[in-house]
Amino acid sequence: MKKIGFLNFGHWSSVPGSRTPDAGATLSQTIEMAVAAEEAGLDGAWIRSHHFQNMLSAPFPLLAAMGAATKTIDLGTGVIDLRYENPLYMAEEAATADLISGGRLQLGISRGSPEAARDGQHQFGYDLDPGQSWSDLAQARGDRFRDAISGGLVAHADPDSGWAQPGQEKLSIQPQSPGLPNRIWWGSGNTVSGVRAGEQGYNLLSSTLLLQDDGRPFHVQQADQIAQYRQAYAASGHTTGGMTAVTRSVFPIVSAQDDMYFGGRRERSDSSGHLEGGKARGGPTYSGTFDEVVELLRADEAVQAADYVLMANPNQLGVEYNAHLFTQWAEVARAMGWK
Repeated sequence: MKKIGFLNFGHWSSVPGSRTPDAGATLSQTIEMAVAAEEAGLDGAWIRSHHFQNMLSAPFPLLAAMGAATKTIDLGTGVIDLRYENPLYMAEEAATADLISGGRLQLGISRGSPEAARDGQHQFGYDLDPGQSWSDLAQARGDRFRDAISGGLVAHADPDSGWAQPGQEKLSIQPQSPGLPNRIWWGSGNTVSGVRAGEQGYNLLSSTLLLQDDGRPFHVQQADQIAQYRQAYAASGHTTGGMTAVTRSVFPIVSAQDDMYFGGRRERSDSSGHLEGGKARGGPTYSGTFDEVVELLRADEAVQAADYVLMANPNQLGVEYNAHLFTQWAEVARAMGWK
């Protein structure tokens, strides 16, 4: 059965109509939305992470709070930008939040996306070595993070400290959360990085924007990315991945309020352009009657291929409206035969 969840971009602003005027409101409402999504029957509550913007930036305290307030729903990230992370400290935070939730984290990590700050990583104390790229650095930090959460021995014990066990030469980070290494997703924006994710044993979190464009529709290119990822994963010999996820903007129009918010967004074509020096393509918004939305999703090759479908939720419209959306998405999943 296919899983469904929401992906919360975590915006806040004081513009008219926003239910999230500041960071405090956004954080507390994100926890409430996780509870509402669980009650509606969704499988996942995922959050975005961005720095130097009016958006969620520190995922682990929030994930821990979401985990303490819920019982069954997956808690995910899409994605944590490894350019800003110390992989060992992140391993401790991830294991702690995973244990609080009872083993429900689904952590998307990657090199990150375009951002507001020109020198954000430098201000966090991170710089590149000569000849190194941010992609290289993210790959190395991902490897170290996964080794640490898998119990890798990373620090040398001090026999004179009184804290190390007799005869113990190296130490692992603590705490450890069994099963967490199987729930790490690599955020991929093109087929090449998707194949690499499969080769390395990650789950695949396909981006909302593909940094490639060969002229085919977004969903077709994304389905091809998923197929090539699966081939690479099958050949890798790894047992820590194999799952795939995509994100869509889906708004069934079943009320006057839905029509007011999304009735004018019946987009049927992709968006395309250039980003970071290359071609890029994004998918359409699926807005229409309940039956129209179901048919659009049925025609989406990547949605059909993926194991997990995340719906981008309009967090600034508040908990009550999002709870209504969650109920509609659960109904869509039942109509699709996913539930």
